[in-house]
Amino acid sequence: MPKSKRNKVVTLSKTKRKGREHKESIISAVRQAVEDYISLYVFSFENMRNLKFKELREQLKSSSRFFLGSNKVLQIALGRTAADEVKDDIHKASAVLHGDCGLFFTNLPKEEVMRIFKSIEEHDFARTGTPATETVELKEGPLEQFTHEMEPFLRKQGMPVRLNKGVIELVADYVICREGEPISPEASRILRLIGVQMAAFRLYLICRWVPGEFEVFKNPGVENPLDGA
Repeated sequence: MPKSKRNKVVTLSKTKRKGREHKESIISAVRQAVEDYISLYVFSFENMRNLKFKELREQLKSSSRFFLGSNKVLQIALGRTAADEVKDDIHKASAVLHGDCGLFFTNLPKEEVMRIFKSIEEHDFARTGTPATETVELKEGPLEQFTHEMEPFLRKQGMPVRLNKGVIELVADYVICREGEPISPEASRILRLIGVQMAAFRLYLICRWVPGEFEVFKNPGVENPLDGA
């Protein structure tokens, strides 16, 4: 029997791509923020955690506004050169928008902004592909932190284990991850099981712009897009 043309499968998960209208709304909002707030900061982030960042947005919403998204769109909003910048010297802030970064507009004093950003740090379990901050190794012998039901799961992660009288045993020393090397999916699962957190969500201030002033911040150990420029 031929299929009815009316019985079509519709995928409800499809979303409309963000187009020109969406980009123009961001550009308009950024330019309005330039007018509404006293100062602009460019910041970078490490190991972004959406829940923590959402809490920060909520905490500062009465005095500040964050923008994250396409760096190219944010650059266009501020102006990429002295010829098309929306305010004098603000194109210098546009020039550092590279990599994982965003804009922070605020009416808070500089000292308060620096205090807030320095205080933000939340440790979490590292995701797959993140470079390990240390070498983690389990020694041969009983793994009493695990129940016997977990033996098949641990074996599936590549661990050389066996059951001995209801206790999981590691039959040889096992390196979960090595410092500096990307964490594998299996290693990520095991690290979570043993409670080892290697990721820390942090924010770093790169530069500050206010009318008539542009300032670059130095963050030890953090690459600044302006270095070498």
